[in-house]
Amino acid sequence: MDNLIYVIGIGEDGAGGLTPDSLSIVNNSEVLLGGERQLNFFGRYRGEKIVLQGGLKPFTDKLEEVWRERRTVVLASGDPFFFGIAGYLVRRFGPEHVEVIPHYSSVQLAFARLGDSWQDAELISLHGRPIQGLAQRIDGRHKIALLTDENNTPAVIAAYLQEFGMVEYEAFVCERLGGAEEICRFWTLEEMETREFAALNVVILRHKQEVSAPVRRGFAYPDGEFRQRKPEKGLITKREVRALVLSELNLSEDAVVWDIGSGSGAVAAECARIARLGRVYALEKSAENLPNMAANRLKFRADFEIIQAKAPQGLAALPDPDAVFIGGSGGELAAIIEHSAARLQPGGRIVVGAITVETLHGSMEALKAAGLACEVTMLQASRGKLILGMTRFDGMNPVYVVSGRRLH
Repeated sequence: MDNLIYVIGIGEDGAGGLTPDSLSIVNNSEVLLGGERQLNFFGRYRGEKIVLQGGLKPFTDKLEEVWRERRTVVLASGDPFFFGIAGYLVRRFGPEHVEVIPHYSSVQLAFARLGDSWQDAELISLHGRPIQGLAQRIDGRHKIALLTDENNTPAVIAAYLQEFGMVEYEAFVCERLGGAEEICRFWTLEEMETREFAALNVVILRHKQEVSAPVRRGFAYPDGEFRQRKPEKGLITKREVRALVLSELNLSEDAVVWDIGSGSGAVAAECARIARLGRVYALEKSAENLPNMAANRLKFRADFEIIQAKAPQGLAALPDPDAVFIGGSGGELAAIIEHSAARLQPGGRIVVGAITVETLHGSMEALKAAGLACEVTMLQASRGKLILGMTRFDGMNPVYVVSGRRLH
């Protein structure tokens, strides 16, 4: 074995599911590491067994102590490179010291039971991860596989999908895949919400052919699509401005975004759909706006976090942002920009929507004082309006979009 760490995938069928070569490697090893369930498959093993517990670092610290001097095997569920331990071990010990022998993954086997292809499926692990943000990750996808855990159970997933109106999906749940007590069957979301399932399960969501679902493409959706406060002309960042703001924010898929003075939550909803793997925090001080924000969160399937608080005080507990939009400041513009700039990630951006020259001047001065590269665009758009069978244009109030960018 010459100083190799063997990482061998194993299924619910235990040692009997391994190839003769893999079984020989295990039997000839001196140290066997893995979860308690995997180790129990080898009751007659003569070497030392080490249980994976207390997290990856203590486990790999123990592995570090033994692998150079003794023949060592790590057991892992399914394909160890599929949301498994193999990638971590390769990064720590180097690819030249780790050899991975995969078993079939749970998702691969689940789709085999379903009788459907899986190269076009969205594959998501909720194991040890929050369910928050799932809505925008899967919206519009026709086929999704979810790896669950004791918190994100099939019942929790079903309740979450129904909260966001994602009833176009049917669920195929596979329990104890590959084992003697395997169960695989379809469930409606309503049924799945009320049932208990074995701890080891995979959930496949598939779009029901007979059910249509709203399709949202692109960005900068029409103002009228959002629930907003009336009759005060909506308290919403207008569509034309929103398009420029989203461009200036320059969001990556995994961006952390602050939407300060969120109002109706329109910018937050759009940001969540673009940064679908990230986190969006919508800060709003006025309680009367929160129901509209909550309604838009569900309608647009944009699982952003709504926080009732005044900035900058309400920002302290949030993770450092990649992008910040300031739509309202409550008279604290300079303090908000100073706090945001101090927390901004390298390459991050702060964008301010200003409708007065005082806010324009104040934001530019504060951004420059914070050491950010500053740009400003005055946006003055007009919308076509029918009159007597013809079209005229109604001019909108000018808006200044001020952008500050951290260069390093």
